[in-house]
Amino acid sequence: MKKRIRRRSSAVIATTVAAITLAACGSGSSASSSSSSGTTKVQGGVATFAEGPGANPNYIFPLTPGTNFSTSNLSLFQELMYRPLYWFGVGSNAEINYQYSLAKPPVFSNNNQTVTVDLNQNYKWSDGEPVDAQDVIFWMNLVKANRANWAAYVPGAFPDNITSYTATSKYQVVFQLDKSYNPTWFTYNELSQITPLPLAWDKTSLSAPSPTASTPVSSLPDQTTSGATAVYNFLNTQAGDLSTYATSPIWSIVDGPWKLKSFTTQGKAVFVPNPTYGGPVKPTLSEFVELPFTSDSAEFNVLRAKGLTYGYIPVSDLAQKSVLAQEGYTLQPWNLFGFNYWVENFNNPTAGPIFKQLYFRQAFQHLIDQQQWIQSFLHGLGVPTYSPVPTAIANPFADSLSKTGMYPYSISAAKSLLTSHGWDVKPNGVTVCVRPGTAANECGAGIAANTPLTFNLQYASGLSSVSQEMQALKSAAAQVGITINLSQAPFNQVISNASPTSTSWQMENWAGGWVYAPDYAPTGGEIFSSTAGSNFGSYNDPTADKLINETHTAPASQFNSVFNQYQDYMVQQLPVFYQPNPPFQLSEIQSNLKGVTQNPYANITPETWYFVK
Repeated sequence: MKKRIRRRSSAVIATTVAAITLAACGSGSSASSSSSSGTTKVQGGVATFAEGPGANPNYIFPLTPGTNFSTSNLSLFQELMYRPLYWFGVGSNAEINYQYSLAKPPVFSNNNQTVTVDLNQNYKWSDGEPVDAQDVIFWMNLVKANRANWAAYVPGAFPDNITSYTATSKYQVVFQLDKSYNPTWFTYNELSQITPLPLAWDKTSLSAPSPTASTPVSSLPDQTTSGATAVYNFLNTQAGDLSTYATSPIWSIVDGPWKLKSFTTQGKAVFVPNPTYGGPVKPTLSEFVELPFTSDSAEFNVLRAKGLTYGYIPVSDLAQKSVLAQEGYTLQPWNLFGFNYWVENFNNPTAGPIFKQLYFRQAFQHLIDQQQWIQSFLHGLGVPTYSPVPTAIANPFADSLSKTGMYPYSISAAKSLLTSHGWDVKPNGVTVCVRPGTAANECGAGIAANTPLTFNLQYASGLSSVSQEMQALKSAAAQVGITINLSQAPFNQVISNASPTSTSWQMENWAGGWVYAPDYAPTGGEIFSSTAGSNFGSYNDPTADKLINETHTAPASQFNSVFNQYQDYMVQQLPVFYQPNPPFQLSEIQSNLKGVTQNPYANITPETWYFVK
């Protein structure tokens, strides 16, 4: 499972600020107005953190559907309160963190078909109940009964590849698998998906009594498929009522270091420490506040007014970093273990038949001038994207082809590909199909004579660099007679529109791509397997399916070879359109806030933060 992310690093200063931002500016932030050279740790204090423009959290239940499946909801919101079974990221390093995990390292046996997980016994829910094996079983039962509603579901993978799961003791769960799997892949991409849920949630209405550890397991609703479905429907409905997030008797039961004190439907979230948290680091701050913004120009106005402890500077305003430094901020670029792209809808009745043609995807990729976009619109900050394998952070996965690509910017190459496949290319006009058919020199299946190359592309609003990139694409496309009708919408709307169940949209760009979490090995199953719940464009390629599946089962000695075959195929096949990958954000952090690490999976741990004087 991977999360859609909202970049927040490149907008110009606006002349107006949204009302919500003005309200945020007066929210009582404790940001310091000058730099601090102190070393004395302060107990308490309020740290304010800027949300991405238009990317406010709007779903609290960890079993998250695709329309809400984003970093804003998972890494930056849910996981502060509800800890996953395994935590990833050791400082800025992309690796598993057993110190912060609810469970000990899994033990594989029986030719890697049996997995034993022992939970640490020091965690408990805020209602006093222990975080134990039954909470893992509860999650498994809900996922199994409601897999079609879960963004991470891929038929044949988790939970289908688990033939049984049993609580063999209070703190131990044993999983039996349908075959032998690569232990690293299964840990990083399957066990990583589990979030234990409190038994108090195992009910079908607010008025129903909340189960406890003493409740007979056989009487719990989740023990049957119909009961687990009813429980999910109840919790999903509760998650749809944002106004009750901070007051709900459901969401107030947490095992993470933080719990909600207040929450607005616009996305302002005020967290306070959870006194029952059993993790290794207890919060020092008295409050942690996430503030919503409609654009990063609005955010930057608040940052300049010293109204944020932890914000971000737009790329276009980097010249002002020295001013911010004088005001006590430290610039720290935040890179993530992910890649950047936008999706095309292979099921759209008009554009889908064209998108299914590899030659067209190759021609279109030739129109994306990644190097120039990085220099002109991102001020040199970022790396090109050529495959689903990250390259912004050093890692052992990316091979040479993922670092160099196959389709450099070339108007002539794009024109040649279209002309040789039956299109009458009209620069700055309308290119149409003049040789319909399925021969090698014809337009392709489902494309009628005189079909024009005209497409709708919606992109996330609030970032000027993205607007500049899309305008540059529109101009480049026009040179080969392709018309792109551009439109903008807020991030949350764009990711909602990019649904694999909808045939109405053609191209959607939420301007952030994907971070590999909480599937942490970049094998692509959740976004490119033909039946994956997060395969937003409905890409369908049997060869890709085969290569992806082989990465899941490859013995350790063969994994690199198998994985390279997969990534090189995805470079060549272009399941999506790759675009430059800038930093997640150019963080500006008050110098008197210490203990901050920028996690490569976009997780935040404000429990490690503290002020000094």
